[in-house]
Amino acid sequence: MYKLYVYVPTEYKERVKEALFSAGAGVLGNYDCCSWEVRGCGQFRPGSGSAPFLGETDRLEVVEEYRVETLVAQEHVATVMEALFESHPYEEPAYEFVRILQKDDLIQE
Repeated sequence: MYKLYVYVPTEYKERVKEALFSAGAGVLGNYDCCSWEVRGCGQFRPGSGSAPFLGETDRLEVVEEYRVETLVAQEHVATVMEALFESHPYEEPAYEFVRILQKDDLIQE
């Protein structure tokens, strides 16, 4: 099991979450569409050769974003990553997949 963390501009949050859930993210036992989110500010400066969705080359940009966290089973990682890149507006979305342990991982036969 993995935890996906992704930073999304406010107006695209629901679109990205729907794409992730449709690709298999957000399942925990008999529950689906599970996620956690918090609002904050992200910053970046587009460099030369970039094609920013927001901002201008060589100018610092501060944007209200959400950090969205959701679970992703191993068998859905590739599909969820593809959905992330297709639905996210940024040229280079900030995201990470982190492997997590669940109680079944600790049970020894």
